[in-house]
Amino acid sequence: MPYKSEKIKIEGTKLDRRRKLTEDQKEYIRWLREEEGLSQRKLAAMFGVSRRLITFILDPEKEKRNKIRAKELRQEGRYKYTKDQWADVMRDHRRYKNKLHKDGLI
Repeated sequence: MPYKSEKIKIEGTKLDRRRKLTEDQKEYIRWLREEEGLSQRKLAAMFGVSRRLITFILDPEKEKRNKIRAKELRQEGRYKYTKDQWADVMRDHRRYKNKLHKDGLI
């Protein structure tokens, strides 16, 4: 039987914890880098994200290469949750969605 939280959609909202920046913010980061010449570290500090995320925004090819490499490593057995870890992650996510729903935020 499916969980009630599976019907609650948070994708694309500001409450979606998986997404750090909007498309407008990404465009603004590109503009700041080109026009203002700000460093990646300063941009990361301004937006409260990692420098690595800024690098991926400024150089999409690096992000593609990184995703391919990560996929290869996962196939080798790295970066996999154990069953218990995965259950904990999913439980926390369901609780988060239910709390948002109860509070009337989504």
